[in-house]
Amino acid sequence: MTFFDILDILGTIAFAISGALSAMNRKFDLFGIFIIAFVTSIGGGTLRDVLIGATPVSWMQNTLNLYLISGVTILSIIFRNKLDYLKKSLFLFDTIGLGIFTIIGVEKGIQTDLAPIVSVALGAMTGCFGGVIRDILCNEIPVIFRKEIYATASIAGGICFMVLYQLNTPMNIIYVSTTLLIIVIRLIVVKYRISLPLFTVITKK
Repeated sequence: MTFFDILDILGTIAFAISGALSAMNRKFDLFGIFIIAFVTSIGGGTLRDVLIGATPVSWMQNTLNLYLISGVTILSIIFRNKLDYLKKSLFLFDTIGLGIFTIIGVEKGIQTDLAPIVSVALGAMTGCFGGVIRDILCNEIPVIFRKEIYATASIAGGICFMVLYQLNTPMNIIYVSTTLLIIVIRLIVVKYRISLPLFTVITKK
């Protein structure tokens, strides 16, 4: 098992917990919790694989992810009362998943010989799309469409990945550096309430 495979597992676990917590916050039933955990974990990767023509998509070829998501979801339900601050836990695991899945998407783009800018976009899609599906199914405005900096952090991480890759930096260092950058950006912008500007159309009465 490579370091890349380990990151893939960690990202899957993080997003599965994120999805399960979000569903429990919305008081979904057992089936709903499992569905949200699954789509949060595999949504971004599924979109990525479809776009690059890698079918059947990864989770259909590697059933370990399905068992992993199921096990993590069950544990999240069992130990839900141990997570005293569900919102903080949801933010933490969502941020970790965003960081890890972004680099996985960028790496897939590089392996497919896509242009750097397309690889960065693929990384952002992989990192963000699972959360988009989760939020829509939970009847919330997806976080990437709010003023909160989310997709921007993913794009920054993707650019960092490509720059380090062009400099022939060892891949393990690239993985760790990029993931930490995304996580740090998310922590800073939330702590200090930094956000992108909002624009509205002013209509005359």
